[in-house]
Amino acid sequence: MGNFSWTIRTLRQALADGSARATDLVERALANSSTNPSHNTYLWQNAAWTRAEAARAESMIRGNGGPFGDGRSALWGLPVSVKDCFDLAGSPTSCATTFYRNHNGIATQDSWLVERLRAAGAVIIGKTHLHALAYGITGENPEFGDCLQPGNPTALTGGSSSGATASVLEGSAVAAIGTDTGGSIRVPAALCGLAGYRATLGRGDWRGGAHLAESFDTMGWLFRDLEDAPHLAAPFAPGAPASVHDFKRFAFLADGFLHDCEPAVLDGFHQTVRDFESIGLEAHSIDPESWLDAGDIFAPIQAWEAARLHAGHFDHFEPAIRERLQWGTGIGPEEIASLRKRHAEFRVQMDELFAQYELILLPCAPVAKLGAGADHSGTRSHLLRYTMPFSLAGAPAIVIPCAAGGAQLAAARNADESLLVLAARLGKWKKENQKS
Repeated sequence: MGNFSWTIRTLRQALADGSARATDLVERALANSSTNPSHNTYLWQNAAWTRAEAARAESMIRGNGGPFGDGRSALWGLPVSVKDCFDLAGSPTSCATTFYRNHNGIATQDSWLVERLRAAGAVIIGKTHLHALAYGITGENPEFGDCLQPGNPTALTGGSSSGATASVLEGSAVAAIGTDTGGSIRVPAALCGLAGYRATLGRGDWRGGAHLAESFDTMGWLFRDLEDAPHLAAPFAPGAPASVHDFKRFAFLADGFLHDCEPAVLDGFHQTVRDFESIGLEAHSIDPESWLDAGDIFAPIQAWEAARLHAGHFDHFEPAIRERLQWGTGIGPEEIASLRKRHAEFRVQMDELFAQYELILLPCAPVAKLGAGADHSGTRSHLLRYTMPFSLAGAPAIVIPCAAGGAQLAAARNADESLLVLAARLGKWKKENQKS
């Protein structure tokens, strides 16, 4: 097999023209699996099953047309990983807890998402590590070990899509399925220098997937190259592909909101603002006061919903998560009704911002690194301040890697395809600009 660049477009074109085979890509992916310093990228793998999947993909009939001219999907033959909160027949779904690994037993059928991936010819390499129950932002896990960045034993990947991030970094997957409730794709992507895509709330079917908080849970991807972004909307997209429109303007958060950003993160964010201006978008600075209330709305709704999903099992989880779940049980019907009302009002305000500015840009997190072994008891609230507004809005977002950290660009609900096309355009422009 040739030394192909580990991106969707490069590998997929090589598969289309016959210069690479899915079975060869799988061998490389398996060899790279769980080579991060903590050796825990994957919580479940079966090399024989994955090799059989690659052979099955190769047997799919070639046709004409499609994104690569061979009549097959954009994901055909590509090694991908799946977060271990989605069922895959023949494997356990642990949600990164030994309790659910044993309680759930072996899945008898694929989740809707895994069905879609397999039907598209994607080759699943394994099921990846996550922060327990997907209820955390660091990627720490007392049962399965903290997830460390490939090549950097001093840094956590971030979470909760920790193993998804590690799989792309280590080269065991060209793209990785993650989930994002309050920032679980956006934060690890930014901490690890990757691109990420959080789909619009409600895209995709959660049959066979483990929710954390249904009001906010979204599906998405982690991947390397922004130019690959348009190929990643299809698995979650409803029906026929949506039409794509050009964005003309965007809003970015004023420095007042960004007061706790590390200087290098702030520099990278300001450079991204200039980059979008350079490709022709009109920039506007905003400082929405309503965002100061985001945590007071998001966190209790999340805890209330999670507590109901995991009722009766709290004692099986680590203390920090158990405390949040117990808090959720104490939220009464009048309080949750009031929170739902505030959430609806916040969403209307966000809709108005998107109607006025089309796009909103801000850092994914105020820091560029989470140190392994450090005290992260205050990290969750520190980071979620940056991600909760888009979670409350149910908005799609794309993560743009920066020199330090990453920026998140969000659009109105169901503008996913247009957002991903813009991201690819920026990615191409940045490469050309760097060459010149």
